Amino acid sequence: MIELPALAARVRDELAQAVSTRGHPWRTATLATVTPDGLPDARTVVLREWDAQSDELLFFTDARSPKVRHLQHQPQAALVLWHPGLGWQLRMTVRTEVVFDGLAVTSRWARLKMSPAAQDYLSPLAPGEDLQDASPAGASRPHFAVVHARVLTMDWLSLSQSADEGHRRARLSPAECAAWLQP
Repeated sequence: MIELPALAARVRDELAQAVSTRGHPWRTATLATVTPDGLPDARTVVLREWDAQSDELLFFTDARSPKVRHLQHQPQAALVLWHPGLGWQLRMTVRTEVVFDGLAVTSRWARLKMSPAAQDYLSPLAPGEDLQDASPAGASRPHFAVVHARVLTMDWLSLSQSADEGHRRARLSPAECAAWLQP
């Protein structure tokens, strides 16, 4: 059986691959937030950066998106990733910070603005608005924001296809509290 430190290193390697490899199963994650009314809300986000030293993920969003209001109201959220090839689920509790300006935003916008993805942040309408309300002109400025998601806990689950192996589960962070858990 793999040791917990080796497993934690492998999970972090997968996260590093996910942010740099198109098509990696963990590149898109489900982000679950809580609305100001206390209701759950989940959507898919594209993971853009991973800092293994600080256990921090980064993704982009439209600053007008409802998830921004949710995260401002309740900065704790959950990210869920599924890797069908490995049979791994990774659930992470994160503490988020939405950044609207400064170097963290302008440097990333400078790289993104020349790509087709820039149109997502130049729309005159906020995400989820009715298209009938659209004006033909784009936004005068980008509605681009960066979300930093610092990992508080990681819960790893391996769903084995083999009856001999069985399912395995581990808490991987914080490192001093890593432990094997009942699946």
